Amino acid sequence: MSGEIVKSLVVPAHPHPVLCPEKNEGWQRIRDAYDEARRQIEETDADLIIVYSTLWPSIIGHQIQADPNPEWVMVDADFHDLGSIPYSLQIDTEFAHAWNAANKARGLESRTVAYHGFPIDVGSVVALELLNPGNRIPAVICSTNVYSNRAETTVLAKACMDVVKAQGKKAVAVSVMSLSNRMFTEPIEPHEDRIHSLKDDEWNRKILEFLSEGRLEDIGQLSRTIHDQIRVKKVVAFKPMWWLSAMNDNRNDLTGEVLAYEAIHGAGAAVVVLDPESNGTGDKEYDEDDVEFYGGDRNVLDVEEGDDHGVALHDPTTGDTSFNTDKAPKPVGAYPHARKEGNLLYLSGVGPRQPGDNSIPGGPIRDSDGNSLEYDIKAQTRAVIENVSRILEEAGSSLDKVIDVTSFLVDMDRDFAGYNEVWAETLGKVGPTRTTLAIRALPTPIAVELKVIARA
Repeated sequence: MSGEIVKSLVVPAHPHPVLCPEKNEGWQRIRDAYDEARRQIEETDADLIIVYSTLWPSIIGHQIQADPNPEWVMVDADFHDLGSIPYSLQIDTEFAHAWNAANKARGLESRTVAYHGFPIDVGSVVALELLNPGNRIPAVICSTNVYSNRAETTVLAKACMDVVKAQGKKAVAVSVMSLSNRMFTEPIEPHEDRIHSLKDDEWNRKILEFLSEGRLEDIGQLSRTIHDQIRVKKVVAFKPMWWLSAMNDNRNDLTGEVLAYEAIHGAGAAVVVLDPESNGTGDKEYDEDDVEFYGGDRNVLDVEEGDDHGVALHDPTTGDTSFNTDKAPKPVGAYPHARKEGNLLYLSGVGPRQPGDNSIPGGPIRDSDGNSLEYDIKAQTRAVIENVSRILEEAGSSLDKVIDVTSFLVDMDRDFAGYNEVWAETLGKVGPTRTTLAIRALPTPIAVELKVIARA
C-alpha cells in the first residue's frame, strides 16, 4: 500500500468563527473560509484528518490522542464569555497507536492518550467542528512539544508519513496555529479587532505570500528570521510550519490558496489550503540536516547566537528597569532605549534608523559632506513608529498603550503633512496626546524623531 497527503491546511485556533462569527466581518470571513476548506476536503476521498495543534502543548515528548470517542464540552479559558462548544469526536485509534510506535522507532519520546475526560484543546475542537462536522472522516490529534527543535519536528512528520504510507491512507494534514501570536491583553469590542502590531502584519503577509505560492520549505527556512522580529517570542508558532513542510517532503512547489486573513483578538488568523499538485515553479533549497532518526537533546538551556536580543538592566535600589534591544537602532549616546518607572515606560528619542546597518528608510536628509538630499518623510515616519513598537514590545508593552508623544521635525513646513498622514494611519488610531516641535537638527541625518511615554 502507498498513502499520500491529499490536502494540507493552515487554520486558526480561536473559537470566534464557531461561536460568534456574526459579531465581526473579519470573523465571518474566517468562518466562510473554513466552510470553503471543508467543501474542498469533502471533494477529496480523504479517509483521515491529521491535526497538529499548537494549542495542545506537551513537555514529555509528543502525545497522540487515542481515545476512540472523546466527548466533553469545550470552554475557552480566555473567551469563556462567548459560550461553549460540545464535542464528540471519532479518533482513528489504530493510526494513533501506529504513529506512536513509529515515533519511538525513530528515536522520539512519544505516548498515546486514551483517558476518558481528557480535554481536547480548543484549536483541535474548532478545526474539527468546522472542517469535519458529524465526524465524516476519522481524525487523529498530536500535541506540540514546547521544546522540540526543527530536527525533532521533522522526524515526527516522517514517522507520521511512515504510517500514512504503510496503511495506504489518503490523509489531510492540518496545522492549527495563529500567524502572529500577540493578542490584546484587555477586553475589546468586536469592531475594534485588528492585527496587534505593524511588524506582525508585515510578517503575516509575507508568510501568506509564500503559502499562496506553495513555498512551504521557504517558510521553514525563514521561520527563524520571522521569529526574531515578530512581537511575541514563541518558537511554537513555527513548529506547525516545520511539521507541515516535512509532511509534504519539504517541497516548495505546492499549489496554495489563501482563503482568508483577518485578526482575531489581535492575532493573525488565516485559512490556507495547499494541494499536492505542483504549481510548476521553484525548487527547494533544503539546508537543514535531513535527519531520519532523532537522538539529541533539545538544548533547552543553550542560547544560539542571535537568539537573545533584549537586555534589561534592573536597579535593585529603586525597583526600576532600563531596557536595551538590538531590534531597534543603537542609541547614539550613553542612554537606554527605555526606562520603566512604576507602571510607565519612558522611551528615549527614537528615529527611523534600521537596527544593524543604520540605514534610513526614505533616505537621509543630507550626505556626509552636509549637502541636502531628497528624502521620503512618510517612509521615515513609518520606520520610527515601527522602531517604537519594537522597543515597547521588548519592554513588555505595546503600541496601543502609548499615552503621550513628543515629535521633533527638522523641516516643519516641508514634512508636517506627510508625517501627520502616517500618524493618522498608525498612532492616531491609538489616540495619545501629542506635541510636535520644529528643531534645527538631530544627531543623525534624519528628519523625524519621537519621544514616547506608554503604559507598561
